[in-house]
Amino acid sequence: MRTQSRRAPRTLIAVATAGTLFLPLLTACSGAGGGSGSSGGHSLNVLMVNNPQMVQLQKLTADHFTKDTGIKVNFTVLPENDVRDKISQDFANQAGQYDIATLSNYEIPIYAKNGWLHSLDSYASGDTAFDQADILPPMTKALTAADGKLYGEPFYGESSFLMYRKDVFAKDGLTMPDKPTWHQVADLAARVDSAESGMKGICLRGLPGWGEMIAPLTTVVNTFGGTWFDKDWNAKLDSAPFKEAAQFYVDLVRKHGEAGAAQSGYAECLNNMTQGKTAMWYDATAGAGSLEASGSPVKGKIGYVPAPVEKTDSSGWLYTWAWGVQKASKHADDAWKFISWASGKDYEKLVGETVGWADVPAGKRASTYDIPAYRKQAAAFADVTRDAIAGARPDDPGVQPRPAPGIQFVGIPEFTDLGTKVSQQLSSAVAGRQSVDSALRKSQKLAEAVAGKYRTS
Repeated sequence: MRTQSRRAPRTLIAVATAGTLFLPLLTACSGAGGGSGSSGGHSLNVLMVNNPQMVQLQKLTADHFTKDTGIKVNFTVLPENDVRDKISQDFANQAGQYDIATLSNYEIPIYAKNGWLHSLDSYASGDTAFDQADILPPMTKALTAADGKLYGEPFYGESSFLMYRKDVFAKDGLTMPDKPTWHQVADLAARVDSAESGMKGICLRGLPGWGEMIAPLTTVVNTFGGTWFDKDWNAKLDSAPFKEAAQFYVDLVRKHGEAGAAQSGYAECLNNMTQGKTAMWYDATAGAGSLEASGSPVKGKIGYVPAPVEKTDSSGWLYTWAWGVQKASKHADDAWKFISWASGKDYEKLVGETVGWADVPAGKRASTYDIPAYRKQAAAFADVTRDAIAGARPDDPGVQPRPAPGIQFVGIPEFTDLGTKVSQQLSSAVAGRQSVDSALRKSQKLAEAVAGKYRTS
């Protein structure tokens, strides 16, 4: 779940639709519905996150998609926290300023239930060249709402894993286990801390944000035996397993993590790993494409292993940045043309041949992993990534039943606000401004307020 914002989202404004409370800070997008819009020659307004593959797409669009279709695309590209805020405002009001936007598997069920999205079923089933059956099943399932309809198409898919400097480990005579535990990782972080000048043992997100620090931290909570809520909607942030996981995470990053950890998110950790400032990094599998890209100073030096565990068999998250069309859009047919191009097989081929196969927005199509050129360039991480996606368990990510789906998040609309506020407390602990116990006492009260809405509903 990649992000590059340096600030937490703004305060949420509640929006009531169809008798249900929804919080418009959710990243929103929508799907195109059959029969709406017209085809050919229109301009499309696309609002998307500024992750590297998205920026590359922007560069390729005019010379390829627009040239072939005559459809001009106007992009607005923003950091994740900012894009979530802007999309939510437009979609909550059905203002129609943007035809297409990036959304994730967190937002899809919520926005679909809120009536802000078109189903993509009619487009996907009628477009044989797009080949919906080629989309990896976890991705299709993640973008299908409770009504059984598809509301998004993935641009890329990801899980999470541990990345480490093979050369540094070899020089120090260290071996990374094939399936490490978090305590093994902590021990290794201590041993490789300062292995090279200016190098820290590990990079972990400490930047506030439900999609920043909370994403990796929640996977640690899951595998340590904790949960945000039990099956009866009791808040559990003050439980022993949650406290143990949070204390472990904060201690690890404070002792052996990057400088300025409380302001470090995905982008900062990616830069640290690329620049040789950290020996390990636990984060999104999508980061491997940048590390192995042509010109990367660490290309060929990184090893990849599954997300560390403790009490569970796996702990990697499941995430996708996907496309959809706002229901208020008047150009749904043109929007599908863009989506089917941007998430299609030919686009992956275009990126592979013009930019590099390691840069392909993978993790969404089975056929990608059968391309010899891709397998050669992505040999270090392709199989680990695909296995992590296949093994992700969003309906059962821990050791106890959950009241809502999600691995690195809780699949309820209130989580954007709750997760962000809790992250601010724990980021303060990373910065040394308060204890983990103090942070969790405050966080427990916030979670209890959310839980109370569901216990009485």
